[in-house]
Amino acid sequence: MKTRLRDDLVQAKAWQERKTVVFMSDFGSSDGAVSAMHGVANAVSNQLRLSDLTHEIPQFNIWEASYRLMQAMTYWAAGTVFVCVVDPGVGSNRKSVVALTSSGHLVVTPDNGTLTHIAEHVGILEVREISEKSNRLAGSQRSYTFHGRDVYAYTGARLASSAVHFEEVGPVLSGHVLLKIEKGRREGDTLVGAIDILDTRYGSLWTNISDEFLEEMAIPFGAMMHVTISKDGRIVYGYPVKLCRGFTEVEKGEPLIYVNSLLNLGLALNQGSFASQYGIGTGEGWKITFSVV
Repeated sequence: MKTRLRDDLVQAKAWQERKTVVFMSDFGSSDGAVSAMHGVANAVSNQLRLSDLTHEIPQFNIWEASYRLMQAMTYWAAGTVFVCVVDPGVGSNRKSVVALTSSGHLVVTPDNGTLTHIAEHVGILEVREISEKSNRLAGSQRSYTFHGRDVYAYTGARLASSAVHFEEVGPVLSGHVLLKIEKGRREGDTLVGAIDILDTRYGSLWTNISDEFLEEMAIPFGAMMHVTISKDGRIVYGYPVKLCRGFTEVEKGEPLIYVNSLLNLGLALNQGSFASQYGIGTGEGWKITFSVV
């Protein structure tokens, strides 16, 4: 294991050449918080490429931050540094970490669950706790509530510019915080999984259940499947729904099962919001099943 980790670390040294930092937060864009993080990174090195994944994560929503990070990260080249700041525990004793992923990316984030979907779908080679005494913006020691600027943007920029290396940010952690995921799986004639995320603009539900199960079970498009959605064991939706290739295969306002852009099963209303219509959310405790009718 140590040999494999050492080899992966060497291969992932590409971060020293990418010089790219991608930011994500729940800050929104109505004030100067995001610009301040960019400014800190630019002050570390004006040779860095600075980009934004999104700053519209719902406030304090660690689950959505975890998913959006995984959704976009692997489309960036290995060596890209991601700074993820959704941090309701800022100022507490929660740890600040840098994760090296199996894909060769670095993620600078609070240790609060934002690494969950990366650990599940990409893989994490090693996590190190950030030693804040040596990895902190000069003069910010009296600030306790903006680690996104003072610790994460600063450390992310130093990593991307090779001012500090991954092995130097702090000690290795033996474990890190992970949220509970209902894994996508088959149980007989039923598919079981989680509602990973909402297709925010349209209100569709994206699950973590692969479309490969449809072929495995020989379920054709046009078939009806019974859909049950529950929250902490309480059923909030339970009806038969048609499996479709496209949205227009049902009437306007009618529900359908479809295969989304990540090749997982989704649930939608044709020209409507399934999530709003039925009060569906995402995260821990939400479970969805598809059963053969």
